[in-house]
Amino acid sequence: MAKRRFLTAQWRNWLMLNYEVDPAILKPHLPAFTELDLWNGKVLVSMVGFMFLDTRVMGIKWPFHINFEEVNLRFYVRYFDGKEWKRGAVFISELVPKHIIPVIANNLYNEHYKALPMRHNIVPIGNDHTYYDYQWKFKGRWNKLGATISNVFTDIQLGSAEEFIFEHYWGYNRMDDSKALEYAVEHVSWQVAVVKDPVFEGDIAALYGAEFEPFLKRQPYSAFFANGSEVAVRIAGKIETAPIPPV
Repeated sequence: MAKRRFLTAQWRNWLMLNYEVDPAILKPHLPAFTELDLWNGKVLVSMVGFMFLDTRVMGIKWPFHINFEEVNLRFYVRYFDGKEWKRGAVFISELVPKHIIPVIANNLYNEHYKALPMRHNIVPIGNDHTYYDYQWKFKGRWNKLGATISNVFTDIQLGSAEEFIFEHYWGYNRMDDSKALEYAVEHVSWQVAVVKDPVFEGDIAALYGAEFEPFLKRQPYSAFFANGSEVAVRIAGKIETAPIPPV
């Protein structure tokens, strides 16, 4: 039986800058029984900005916690559950402007949320493009993730790089060397638009660790934008076994 829905919301205006990294820097973050999910042999992490809208936790809209920004750094794994490979995301850092979210998510889901002042911009550029950015204030300085986006959206193509990045429908969090948390994320397939002039300006070492600095200071390997949709996140369960995949 599927676990009860923990959270429902609209996740909108997904900007993702993707960077190739040395897999060694992800080893301390890798949940038990998972392995890195590769794109064409490359290990990718993504800087992600998007909007939480119409947010409900356990069916309740909590005052002042309904519409807000999130910026996160994540990477990609897969887990064999005895029947199938599940493709999921692991979060290294998640930034939001609401203080109650880190209290709940970090305790219940072993997440890595931090509350910081945040803001965003959506600026039309002519008839064909729109500029989006997400900003967060850290140590007195505004950091930024942004890009210019085409106003034309298309379906994600099967086997595409966009499909690999966006269509991970599981989340995994490390507990210790022998346990992990797993939760399901449900949404329809999104549409994507062409990205140009991506920018990421941030205190990488202080927020994510000095080991990420050489990789996140480079130009991104790829950049994607998706319109998003209504989503549901189901209550997490523990993983304490490692079924052997078929040869």
